Amino acid sequence: MFRELNPLLHSELRLAVMSLLISVEEADFVYIRQQTGATAGNLSVQIDKLGKAGYVEVTKTFKGKMPCTLCRITPQGVDAFEEYVEALKTYIMK
Repeated sequence: MFRELNPLLHSELRLAVMSLLISVEEADFVYIRQQTGATAGNLSVQIDKLGKAGYVEVTKTFKGKMPCTLCRITPQGVDAFEEYVEALKTYIMK
């Protein structure tokens, strides 16, 4: 039987962000934007949605005088990502 896919993670960009963050301790906004090819505005909106869901923790700091936004996946985000991957397997392992 097919398992329901988490609609929050089923978005291509949000899934890409989570896929990047699952493999690193943290990543800055510029790196995520470069890796995903997303516009800054769209990426900002999607990271905000992931943050409100408790999947990503966002910290705003400075590197010298330049603002720096750091993103880190939360334990809840790891669980959600792993559940999504397991649910996806029910679609491709038949």
